[in-house]
Amino acid sequence: MIRLAANLSMLFNEHAFIDRFAAAASAGFTGVEYLFPYAYTVDELHHALAETQLKQVLFNLPPGDWEQGERGLASLPGREAEFRDSVIEALRYAEALNCPRIHAMAGLLPEGADAATQAEYRQTYLRNLRYAATEAAKVARTILIEPINSRDMPGYFLSRQAQAVAILNEVGADNVKLQFDLYHCQIMDGDLIRHLERQFSAIGHIQVAGVPGRHEPDMGEVYYPAIFECLSALGYSGWVGCEYHPRADTRAGLGWGAPWGLTTR
Repeated sequence: MIRLAANLSMLFNEHAFIDRFAAAASAGFTGVEYLFPYAYTVDELHHALAETQLKQVLFNLPPGDWEQGERGLASLPGREAEFRDSVIEALRYAEALNCPRIHAMAGLLPEGADAATQAEYRQTYLRNLRYAATEAAKVARTILIEPINSRDMPGYFLSRQAQAVAILNEVGADNVKLQFDLYHCQIMDGDLIRHLERQFSAIGHIQVAGVPGRHEPDMGEVYYPAIFECLSALGYSGWVGCEYHPRADTRAGLGWGAPWGLTTR
């Protein structure tokens, strides 16, 4: 059974953020995700979820200075204390919103980073993920890592599926999983169904978008009916986050999701 979650950072931007919860529920979504909750109080977000009967399924740890171009802290040497504080803050929101999983963004490598610098970032990443896993386990939460394509986010530390699998194996924590974004994977690695099959036991969350434009998953390079059929055959019971930029009005573009309860009316 495919369960679709609306990414409220991208969908329903016709509405103010808090109003997007109701818009998503009205369109047939049963879950929501978004980049960050921290601009809103726990009470505001809890009320929006309760009013709409939506499940909070995912958000990201604080990413550092997003406005200045930072894209996560997990791999950044010298920022460990800030990363640890971000884990505690994210888990506070996750507990209050009954959100089972949070994504730890890796961060950006310095331009022209040599092998020694990359190795230092990798070791920092491993240590920080182990810390996050330990803290998250205390409250039965899962930490996610996500390879992000180098076209949309140049210099991001984690960009390929094999790299992510190696990190997961080395961290060795049952509650650190793969956030498998089919859009990013298609751009960097392709061979989507084989990657899903090989990495299925490591997957904690899935996201979709059309390639190459990151619009609705109804045209472009990826034939999503085959992807959803594969997920059903594999027995995937988690959430599928709809993390795309609508071509126009969000509701008008939801026809692709009709088999799973979405409506354009």
